[in-house]
Amino acid sequence: MFDDLRDLYQDIILDHGRKPRHGARLAAFDATAKGDNPMCGDRVQVFLRHGDDGLIAEAGFEARGCAISVASADLMAEVIAGRSDAESRDLAGRFREMARTGAASGGDAAIERLKPLAGVHEYPSRVKCATLPWHALLAALDGKGDSSSE
Repeated sequence: MFDDLRDLYQDIILDHGRKPRHGARLAAFDATAKGDNPMCGDRVQVFLRHGDDGLIAEAGFEARGCAISVASADLMAEVIAGRSDAESRDLAGRFREMARTGAASGGDAAIERLKPLAGVHEYPSRVKCATLPWHALLAALDGKGDSSSE
């Protein structure tokens, strides 16, 4: 069992979980939402700033939670920058499917970057950790203030 958990917490997950590159509230943002996983206590708030072209110019987050939820938020912030809201929604759907099944649809660079999190499908209680930031992203895009992993 410990070997399986060690495999899950790959170097990239630990690195992004311990030293998130986008783990800060943006100085200026035009969309935000909080996410809460009541089962484990993970919490995240996502901040988005759109550019004049309508694309997501920058994403950031504040989080308290396990390495998986923080790493997922950090990688999410990285891969949605430069994308439209519609592209980000599509990516969120593909990520959620990958987290549930382990299978990634589409071979684009964003999904490739997110693949280290595909192993959570083997641990159902961790799927909600990985998808929590993505729920918050969708809530922010929808103009809602809060979301839940439920």
